[in-house]
Amino acid sequence: MATHISHSPAETEALGAEWGRAAERGWIIGLSGDLGAGKTQLVKGIARGLGITQPLLSPTFALIHQYTSGRWPLFHLDLYRLETPMEIRSAGLEEYLYGPPGITVIEWIEHWPEPIQGWHRRVIITSPTETERHIAYEDFGT
Repeated sequence: MATHISHSPAETEALGAEWGRAAERGWIIGLSGDLGAGKTQLVKGIARGLGITQPLLSPTFALIHQYTSGRWPLFHLDLYRLETPMEIRSAGLEEYLYGPPGITVIEWIEHWPEPIQGWHRRVIITSPTETERHIAYEDFGT
């Protein structure tokens, strides 16, 4: 597992931009971390790295936001409000993991009810101090 230490929201976004520039069709990135840990900031960077020009919003209440102005479409999901496997399945979000071409980023991935198939990156963000973020990540699959 690799770890990146960020000292500001701008550094967190810069890491995301690096990932966005490297992203390939079909990437799935799952994010875990407390509220305010920097998950959405990282996704803003991924969007920037993909060349997305639309403003990025947190999908907490919408469950998903789609951005199509970049090199690949970005599907930004947030599972915070979904507490049971049945709620997640009935929301019909599986199609964003195995369907449309693009990059899927899922906040609160620990709520996802089953193992993710294929290539995916698991990211855990912790906040040891008010300004420091430890961003640990590991890639799985082919």
